[in-house]
Amino acid sequence: MSADPVLRQAGRHFRTPRGGRKAQPLVWCAVALLIVASFVFAAVRSESFPGVVPPLPAAVPEAPVAVAPDSLQDKIESVLQEESDYRIGMALADISGNAALTFGDQEAFTAASTAKIITAAAYYHLVENGEASLDDPLGDYDAAFQLEAMVKQSNNDSWLLLMDAVGYRQLTAYASSLGVNYDPQENLLTPAEMALVLKQLYAGDLLNPDNTAQLLSYMQDTNNEELIPAGSQAGVEVFHKYGEFGSQLHDAAVLTYRGSSFVLVIYTENLEGTGKSGQTKLIRKLTGLVEESLFPPVQAGNPER
Repeated sequence: MSADPVLRQAGRHFRTPRGGRKAQPLVWCAVALLIVASFVFAAVRSESFPGVVPPLPAAVPEAPVAVAPDSLQDKIESVLQEESDYRIGMALADISGNAALTFGDQEAFTAASTAKIITAAAYYHLVENGEASLDDPLGDYDAAFQLEAMVKQSNNDSWLLLMDAVGYRQLTAYASSLGVNYDPQENLLTPAEMALVLKQLYAGDLLNPDNTAQLLSYMQDTNNEELIPAGSQAGVEVFHKYGEFGSQLHDAAVLTYRGSSFVLVIYTENLEGTGKSGQTKLIRKLTGLVEESLFPPVQAGNPER
């Protein structure tokens, strides 16, 4: 089934005074009022979105921090210059640490079906809080069926049913609790935001072990293995979610090899608006460059699958 999302609506691309020793009484009153107001706002928010914790600092920093040799950065920058017909954004994150590396355009892209992972995690979160069940009827089937269909087959009908079950405002609040600014009606994410979601998922920071394992299992042998999985070398295990919308083609994955795990997100947009065969090859090429650097024992030159 096509992975094109049906949700995107209106688009968007994505001092202290030092003079006197004594502060004026009115200033102190204003500060006190602001503090009180902040506590009131927090209380109201927790009542409005039960089960959702306050936003956490993003583990993927905005400023790039090297997690790979300089040679990798040089190679990727060279590819980005060669492929100037495409808008390309990448994020690379080490599961075991806070370091991250970003390349290319870090403005928001239409996330397309990669954002289905946020919806899936949000629904599992409700299940773990006792607010929903995998046996709950959704459409003609139960929630468990719809989760698998949404991730493994990229089924958009399942996506709509699960988002309705979570609630759009609650979905935005859940994403915020992960450190991600996400509006499901606009469906925009930066590569670094998507990397942050996958990093927390694979690290077990989002869900209990059983639900984490189940969701990750749906991210293997999906209905489209032609992007990052096809660019990966032998022995690398890939958990991913691809997305496609208009002239945009993306893949977001966790790559594991001999105990090392990294998140790789590649978002692309064809500025000419033509076919996606060039973007498919580009995603595979970038995947190969990343794996050659991160997993040296893996031999380069594996033919495309």
